[in-house]
Amino acid sequence: MDFLPVPEINRNLSHPDEGSLQKEKSINSPLIGTGGKKREMNIMNHATDFSKLHASDLLPARDGEKWTEQFLLAVVDVLLNYIKKTFDGKSKVLDFHYPHQLLEGLEGFNLELSDQPESLEQILVDCRDTLKYGVKTGHPCFFNQLSSGLDIVGLAGEWLTATANTNMFTFEIAPVFIIMEEIILKKMYKIVGWGESEADGIFCPGGSISNLYSLLVARYKYFPEVKTKGMMALPNIVLFVSEHSHYSLEKASAVLGIGTDNVIAVKCDERGKMIPSDLEAKILEARKEGHFPLYVCATAGTTVYGAFDPLAEVADICEKYGLWMHVDAAWGGGLLMSKKHSFKLCGIERANSITWNPHKMMGVPLQCSTILIQEKGLLYACNQLSAGYLFQPDKQYDVAYDTGDKTIQCGRHVDIFKLWLIWKAKGTCGFELQINKCLDLAQYLYRNLKTRENFQLVLDAEPEHTNVCFWYIPQSLQKIQNKTELSRKLHQVAPKIKSQLMEEGTTMVSYQPYGDKVNFFRMVLSNPATKKSDIDFLIEEIERLGKDL
Repeated sequence: MDFLPVPEINRNLSHPDEGSLQKEKSINSPLIGTGGKKREMNIMNHATDFSKLHASDLLPARDGEKWTEQFLLAVVDVLLNYIKKTFDGKSKVLDFHYPHQLLEGLEGFNLELSDQPESLEQILVDCRDTLKYGVKTGHPCFFNQLSSGLDIVGLAGEWLTATANTNMFTFEIAPVFIIMEEIILKKMYKIVGWGESEADGIFCPGGSISNLYSLLVARYKYFPEVKTKGMMALPNIVLFVSEHSHYSLEKASAVLGIGTDNVIAVKCDERGKMIPSDLEAKILEARKEGHFPLYVCATAGTTVYGAFDPLAEVADICEKYGLWMHVDAAWGGGLLMSKKHSFKLCGIERANSITWNPHKMMGVPLQCSTILIQEKGLLYACNQLSAGYLFQPDKQYDVAYDTGDKTIQCGRHVDIFKLWLIWKAKGTCGFELQINKCLDLAQYLYRNLKTRENFQLVLDAEPEHTNVCFWYIPQSLQKIQNKTELSRKLHQVAPKIKSQLMEEGTTMVSYQPYGDKVNFFRMVLSNPATKKSDIDFLIEEIERLGKDL
């Protein structure tokens, strides 16, 4: 793909030369830190020759305490260097290389595994280079995904979690974390509007798995025999999702043996909201055809448009026809923390289950997702198999705290501590300020784009969430009268600009087609570090790279 030469970036980005991949071979060599200052990676004011040390010299090796301390301090030095660059607006968001380049290996950085142990010096260089060639998702100009930012307290929580290295299936091996999870879940039930003692929940490995749990539990609630007899004992069940719902619902249907053909899409309005009348019509049609309507998934914050389905109206229909109502609030659930914006989820308290991802709008490091179930006991009944080697009933404590039998997993990662620690550090009011700021920035971008000649909004209405979707239309395209030709060429604009943005590493923003709409940019804001100047920079970059297309 050929591009015209581009002028110098006006942000004075002090980026390393793309052609130079020479690495420091020693961890004691000078490193370039924030602001271009050189500093020595000295540990405790004296150099350590890591080239002669190996993992076998670290704890639990005899006399390994000294080398363990110095090695970990060197790792912290690498991390601090990276963190400082992440928050430095003049640094790159990424140092892009193609897959074949990474597979072939870069100078000093080879991903192939060796049979013999390598020195700790090489391990430290690999740590640094792994971060160098990755993406700084905490950078204030990273707008590519729904989860972004780098919360320092949350980072500390992850470090401590890894150090504890335990499992969440029983109280006996994770006593503090199990209690933390109960406290946080009760807090979330209360925020949703449920009784703390009546609901249930669990932390899951991502929103897709949370959505799968909702369908799994709903099916068990209506047909408990499925647990022993399987799908052959059930009628032909169908579920209903909006046209703009997350694809994980189709995946869950495939995984659970329901089948993707039994996922019925409900029409949405121009804003991407589910149309209740179409939902009701499709439920009646499914009944007429001999299907069993089981489940409706409404979305609070769709992935592309950031739309909120009319939850109260959907709840009315679910109650009328006896369907399970799930709300996928993976993206929009964080707005419940804001007095200003929580009204957008009015009716969520009537849901039977809810997906809520704190690793999105609440800024908790990946991954941190919950499934909340309004009826206590269903998770246990649905998933419990009482493995005797883990869940002995005669333990000396209340075995209700052995949460492992509520899940489809055995081993479960500790995702709770970082959220608990951030909540302690920020307080509920801190989350509210953070979320309000992101929504305010979305309004700023929306109003800015409305005044610009070369930009066109996909939705000419103020954003409900932080999603702002738009086209950039170069001058050369504005003269085209033929709509087919215009669409064909406009479809190519966003990918070309995105490619240049990534190769230069200045910023990252997503694009996609949707329905009959050609490729457009989808801007999302969830990073507390982002400022208005970062949004201005994104617009300037798109204009700079796109004006001559």
